[in-house]
Amino acid sequence: MSKLTLVLTLTLLGGAAAYVQDKVTYDDTPLLPGSKFRVHGDRPWPQVITPGEGAAPPSDATVLFDGSDVSAWRGGPWKVEDGYMEVNGKGSITTKEEFGDMQLHLEFACATPATGSSQGRGNSGVFLMGEYEVQILDCYENKTYPDGQTAALYGQSPPMVNACRPPGEWQSYDILFQTPVFEGEKLVRHASITVLHNGVAVHHAKKFIGSTQHKRVATYSAHGPTGPIQLQEHGNPIRFRNIWVRPLAGYDRE
Repeated sequence: MSKLTLVLTLTLLGGAAAYVQDKVTYDDTPLLPGSKFRVHGDRPWPQVITPGEGAAPPSDATVLFDGSDVSAWRGGPWKVEDGYMEVNGKGSITTKEEFGDMQLHLEFACATPATGSSQGRGNSGVFLMGEYEVQILDCYENKTYPDGQTAALYGQSPPMVNACRPPGEWQSYDILFQTPVFEGEKLVRHASITVLHNGVAVHHAKKFIGSTQHKRVATYSAHGPTGPIQLQEHGNPIRFRNIWVRPLAGYDRE
């Protein structure tokens, strides 16, 4: 064997060895149950995104309010100043865009000094699909009915704990919401939700028993797969900032 042939052979072998070494998936493992993919096998790679620094949204989020631009909303308009918008007696506001399964982040602050009591103190709410409410209320040293307090699924499920900060301080909701599914008029999957209030889990995969009602048992009526996000006007000057959403449809690529 000539020196040139030997060099080429070793180079090719080295290249092949490098290729095998760089391969990170398996093709000789069993299929996952009910799946076309193998354990540790080749499958679609997760999209690379950039997480936000501090309170900034991640790179794949849809920003609904950045402190100044309210073009994503209809209704109101609410007062906008100093990086927040404030309920001002002009009605609820609703996103122009509709969403289905989603991750939603928002921050709110209740008025200080606190006035009123029970449902009359810091009352608002965030409605997913315009149907399913997570209550906003000032429940810092303020008692009300449990399924109407801060972070309750209004009229249905109290939060696991009261994680409220004092009035005037900024608070956060991080919400993972899964839409209900209907076949015609028949409900085949309940809406469900996970909520973190100020970083504390207060609901985990909790099912809604129906669309939010006041003083009535919630029920479902068939509706589309998407709907708007609504922030409620309830007569109290709640402030909101840093609102963004990540639609989750399309990420589950089985």
